[in-house]
Amino acid sequence: MIGEKTAIWKEGEYCYPAAYGFVPFIVSYIHEDDEIRPGMLVAPGGAYRYASPYEGNPPALEFYRAGYNVFVLAYTVNHLDELEAPLKLQPLNDISRALRIIRGNSVRYHIDPLKVAVCGFSAGGHLCASLCVHHEDIKDPDPEYDEVSNRPDAALLCYPVITSGEYANRESFRALLGEEPEEAELAYMSLENHVTADTPPCFLWQTATDSSVPVENSYLFAEACRKAGVPYAHHVFSNGIHGMSVATLEWLDKESEELYTLEQIRLLAEAVQAGKTPCPPERGEELVRAFALDGSKRQRWTPEIKEWLAGLTDEVGLWTELAKRWLAGELNLKN
Repeated sequence: MIGEKTAIWKEGEYCYPAAYGFVPFIVSYIHEDDEIRPGMLVAPGGAYRYASPYEGNPPALEFYRAGYNVFVLAYTVNHLDELEAPLKLQPLNDISRALRIIRGNSVRYHIDPLKVAVCGFSAGGHLCASLCVHHEDIKDPDPEYDEVSNRPDAALLCYPVITSGEYANRESFRALLGEEPEEAELAYMSLENHVTADTPPCFLWQTATDSSVPVENSYLFAEACRKAGVPYAHHVFSNGIHGMSVATLEWLDKESEELYTLEQIRLLAEAVQAGKTPCPPERGEELVRAFALDGSKRQRWTPEIKEWLAGLTDEVGLWTELAKRWLAGELNLKN
């Protein structure tokens, strides 16, 4: 069963100033059989300003076809700086609750509760890595869910945002913590400094030429894993851009994708157009056009860039197979 949407917060549990009716949710990709399978929770990237559809459905289908029961998380994002609504810990609370829902309903979802991985891209990688290093800090408001472990059994961190230091992706931290974050907040979210022996096994990959999130981010986290004795794999591919997702020709050829991860952006655009925010109404129209929320077809690449990326998929596209083999060992999966 593919496409079931489940809100992760009950009425009264969720409050974000710029939600405008949005409630974070998961979308499931579950095989219609009784086989107990490993589970995976996917967190798309987008600098904590949106959740990219290109990093939701494509990796979900990739690991669904590999035998996982998969869930994509549409978590809270902060798109418009004018609203002055930094996210703080809300996305971390979202992913923690989502993992507890998945593990707590393992019988219904036909998953092994001891074999639940997370897979995050860019800022979604930061979110997954935050859960890996800070899971013990996150208390759930529902006592029943608070009894369920929110520690992932393994993590795939794909060109992840990691550090708030020299190599930080500033846009992500501005959306997360605001224009003038406290030093303690920046330190808490600089994840390379919080890896311990209890951090789950991690698989990291990135391209050496990533111009949005410097490759030093994944190097810093991999080195922290090594020092803490955490099992890890680290792959750096020679060439490529930020945001290559599954890096297959199928991904590259799609000019549109399942847009459910943009639900919060759609509701925000409607609120802006209706004059319910401090932003001028035309900003709402800009959002609709920028994210093709009106159903229009958006071309992501020029023909030249598309041809260049196609030539890179043979190398970068190896990451999914490497990750599947690595997960099979870490989760003790049967061949």
